Amino acid sequence: MNASDSLASRRTRVERFLRDRGADTIPHPGGTLLAHLGRVADTLAAWGHGPDLQLAGLAHAVYGTDGFDRWLVELSDRPTVVDLLGPHTESLIYLYASCDRSAVYPRIDAAPVLFRDRFTGHEFEPAPSDFQAFLELTVANELDVMAHNDDLATKHGAALYDLFARVRPHLTPAAWSACHAQLSPLRQP
Repeated sequence: MNASDSLASRRTRVERFLRDRGADTIPHPGGTLLAHLGRVADTLAAWGHGPDLQLAGLAHAVYGTDGFDRWLVELSDRPTVVDLLGPHTESLIYLYASCDRSAVYPRIDAAPVLFRDRFTGHEFEPAPSDFQAFLELTVANELDVMAHNDDLATKHGAALYDLFARVRPHLTPAAWSACHAQLSPLRQP
């Protein structure tokens, strides 16, 4: 990765990397995994986030996630992702991918929040800026999935709204506004 590369050229390089690993052939709500990843990156851009978080959104599933068990890169090959995206962006991707949702989500509004790495079992407190990036990426990801799968939206939309309402102080106004607009109608009266 060259720091002077434009965001557009970096994104093109990451998309090629994802295609080379089959992301454009893996089914996902709304088409393919690659299409989903692109929409998440676009959402983060629309919310005003910089290149690191946009590119983390574009590659957030390279190691799989707690909710999507397909991976494109083995954890032992993390240096390849660091070379492609840089250490900070890769660390955001790893934080997102490694989140043990069953452990973290119930305590996500604690101060401080304690993360559990689902790959290692290690528990730690993420830096506040990384926690906010994690939340923004989580909201963008879940809103895209819910927008493209009515069954999942019906089943999980209200719970996601409640989860995101608990961390609202950590969300940007753009993320909360999108969450409220899309998920509040799914809550029971």
